Amino acid sequence: MKGFVDAPNYFIELLELGTTLDDVIDNHVYEQNLAEKNAFVVADLGALMRQHVLWKTTMPLVRPFYPVSCNSSPVVIEVLSALGVGFVCANKAETTLVLNHDVSPENIILSGVCKQLSLIKHAAKTGINYLVCENEAELRKIARAHPEAKLLLQVSTEAQVEEASLTIGCSLKSCRHLLEMAKELSVNVVGVTFQVPASCRDPQAYTHALSDARCIFDMAKELGFDMKILDIGGGFSGSEFQLKQVHSIVRPLLEAYFPSASGVSVIAEPGHFFAFSSFTLAVNVIGKKAVYQDLHCSTHGESNHILNIYEFVYYMNDGVYGSFMGKLFGNVITTPSVHKMSLTLDEPVFSSSLWGPSCDPLEQVVEHCLLPELAVGDWLIFSNMGSSGQEGPATLSDTDQPPVYYTISTDDWFEMQETNSVH
Repeated sequence: MKGFVDAPNYFIELLELGTTLDDVIDNHVYEQNLAEKNAFVVADLGALMRQHVLWKTTMPLVRPFYPVSCNSSPVVIEVLSALGVGFVCANKAETTLVLNHDVSPENIILSGVCKQLSLIKHAAKTGINYLVCENEAELRKIARAHPEAKLLLQVSTEAQVEEASLTIGCSLKSCRHLLEMAKELSVNVVGVTFQVPASCRDPQAYTHALSDARCIFDMAKELGFDMKILDIGGGFSGSEFQLKQVHSIVRPLLEAYFPSASGVSVIAEPGHFFAFSSFTLAVNVIGKKAVYQDLHCSTHGESNHILNIYEFVYYMNDGVYGSFMGKLFGNVITTPSVHKMSLTLDEPVFSSSLWGPSCDPLEQVVEHCLLPELAVGDWLIFSNMGSSGQEGPATLSDTDQPPVYYTISTDDWFEMQETNSVH
């Protein structure tokens, strides 16, 4: 394996032919067993590229804009910018991070339906003109602080309303009022954005959302606006099957409502889609206890009590105030695999729960899973952790974050360089 420093803050390891991600994890587990047994993360930058290729082949007419809040690792930003992906930023730290990677302000959208005035002024100063808006108060702030802004109206969808306790976006009925007010305030409205959750199983969700978007485009045209951007949101789980399923629903609707001749640019916000499979977290078991169940049985007329192991409770050296922060926001943490050289296929499994290192009742990372009996010092491997809490310096101090070891195969590296030269 070879490595090189790509920037002062991180080191990327080039994996030679035949070296796998499991080999890298094995090496770091071995090193940590000789040291402090700290949690660590291994990032496969090639996974980012493969997801990008999947997106481009499945949704070639929809340009991806990556929500930085999903995973603000500078390396993720650098790779995606090299691949020509745009960015959605929610605060000043995110816009600064993206701009520092030489991303053009034209490729940045400032999201958030209730932005601080200083943030709007910062966008105006740095040339970020695409802003999301959903209400009258926000519109007046933008008109005052950023008269050159190009607004995307955030519209609520039926699927989003059903899932969220707080509705984000304006209703179809209130859009005309906002458009009329934007006209009055001389603020340019250039498009529509909406969100259909990835968990939505209703195939009609996009039908309703795109039909509403078409109505809003027509309203805007009547008022003299020339809308050219349609943002279909971030409802992409990351799986190839779900992406193709969404594409099969969306493609005929886009052809009907927004044909290529209309000149409308269609974009989306695949955050979890890009990041989730790129990061793998390794944690160490630092504590263990058995929960016993009292079983009553009768033999020869006598009552006996037998203590039977009901569940194992394991404590890990990372929790919801670290790499599993996404659990606090509703992310589901899947069952980990066991990194145990002595593990055999016929080893019995037990009901288990996994907790972080504190005594906080919120620290339950996995409520129930089946695992072989573990010992203190064993390692658990959590895959698909790219959007579960690896959010970079905006979330935790550097000392609180487990180290991230970035890797990429030589083939993926050269392919990325070729792609970068095109962009």
